[in-house]
Amino acid sequence: MRQKAGALSAILNRIVEFIVVIMMASLVMTVWIGVLDRYFFHWQLNWPEPLARYLMIWTVLLAISCAIARREHIGLTIVLDRLPHGLRRTLLIVCDLLAIALFLYVLWFGIQFTAQGFNRRALIFGLSMGPAFAAIPAAAALCALQLALVLVRDGGEQKLADQANEA
Repeated sequence: MRQKAGALSAILNRIVEFIVVIMMASLVMTVWIGVLDRYFFHWQLNWPEPLARYLMIWTVLLAISCAIARREHIGLTIVLDRLPHGLRRTLLIVCDLLAIALFLYVLWFGIQFTAQGFNRRALIFGLSMGPAFAAIPAAAALCALQLALVLVRDGGEQKLADQANEA
């Protein structure tokens, strides 16, 4: 079960990383178009700045699940490192379960938030804000799924590294 969860987590992470790379490249291109417009061509384009903003929001929120898959989020382990193995494992599992609950909570209210966003219009584009707002529930669902897979994969056995010795 652990190996299957790990494999599924890795596949999901590769897909999300690919999407994040495409979105990041699009973000860079959009910003460059905005810079070229503003300082060289004076086309008076009104879309690069809001598009870059929404691409950045989507990119950052989706990238959270990539860090979850690798267990690369910031954590203060000064107390955790000193706990006995069994207690540390239990505490890490509880923390993962609490984080999953938080992501599911954000997903639930994010869906409602997105539904309301479909009735709002962006001032510059005139388009619905629903797709922009959908980043919240999409990222929350992805994070909850990824964290559940990682929890099964690790089983509370996260490797706690001494960061002072890594440098």
